[in-house]
Amino acid sequence: MAASRLGVAVGVGLLLLTGCSSTDEADIRYASAYGYHPPLAVVGYPSTGTLGIAQELVWGIAEADPERLASLAGDKAGTRAAKATAGNWVGAFGDGARGQVTADFYDEGSKRQLVVLYFHKTQQVKAVMVTIWGNAEVGGWCVIMDEPDPREASAQPLPWIPAQPGGAGSKTPL
Repeated sequence: MAASRLGVAVGVGLLLLTGCSSTDEADIRYASAYGYHPPLAVVGYPSTGTLGIAQELVWGIAEADPERLASLAGDKAGTRAAKATAGNWVGAFGDGARGQVTADFYDEGSKRQLVVLYFHKTQQVKAVMVTIWGNAEVGGWCVIMDEPDPREASAQPLPWIPAQPGGAGSKTPL
């Protein structure tokens, strides 16, 4: 009887341990990339999803990997616009993304959020929209990538966006 209790205890312990470890490929890739990049400074109030996708975005730009970057466009990842936008962003912001970057998260991020990236090394500013596509439980977060014209991709951000992170209190003007 003691042996069967020990067997049950060991089985439950193994179940708990394997339940706590992540074998999801995306989680492993994210954790690995996290250690190889400078930390992303954060202003505002990101959700877990918007913070994660913003980090992936900066990492893809820094690694000069337009294919990885285009994959962040969600269900539109294979479109010509997403691929061209990814290439444009790598070319325009790659040098800055390899240095210190601050992400300013505007308003709340339950379904979508404006994220303004400040590339300190190059003094560049880029505003992007992140959103949920499909079912959040299955799909996830994506970046709107619809700037196939290089001039549009590297254009000055909206006029109300401050030159420094936090300058607008992470609130879009009404």
